[in-house]
Amino acid sequence: MPTATPLRPRVWLPLVAGVGVAVVLGVYGRLHEPVGTTDVLGFLRLQTAKVWLATGVGILAFVQVVSAAVIYRPRPAPGWVAGLHRWNGRLALLLSVPVAVHCLYRFGLRFDTPRVLAHSLLGCLFYGAFATKMLLLSRPGRGSGWALPVAGGVVLTAVAGLWLTSALWFFATIGVSW
Repeated sequence: MPTATPLRPRVWLPLVAGVGVAVVLGVYGRLHEPVGTTDVLGFLRLQTAKVWLATGVGILAFVQVVSAAVIYRPRPAPGWVAGLHRWNGRLALLLSVPVAVHCLYRFGLRFDTPRVLAHSLLGCLFYGAFATKMLLLSRPGRGSGWALPVAGGVVLTAVAGLWLTSALWFFATIGVSW
């Protein structure tokens, strides 16, 4: 019977760092005193802007999945696919930052309802998994083969969960607005 091989430092160190990011965000969100919010340009509520930014992140996450599937297929991917994957990921992260900053400052980590608790925890998971993925990319061996796709899958799962607990909820309860 084969014995389980322990996680090598090139995998567990990024994992520990990612868990650290998630925990720090969660602790900060829980201990931080939430502050008020403002409207954008007097007519576009900040919440609506966040919903549309989150929807953009969700669309870009779909592009990430498709481009990753092309990269990881048995045949070599066209040269432009890796660049598309990198720049699309950068844009998705860039769109997510104002949403996350507003959520942390305005609301913090809350557990009022199961939806809000899930959303808060998924936000922490997203940035922790993202940090893990980026650190795995910088390691020799690119994350030991299996670790990088798993980290990417966790990032995607967190994005999907965040969108479901925020943007979809907003569209279903408030409606689609600009």
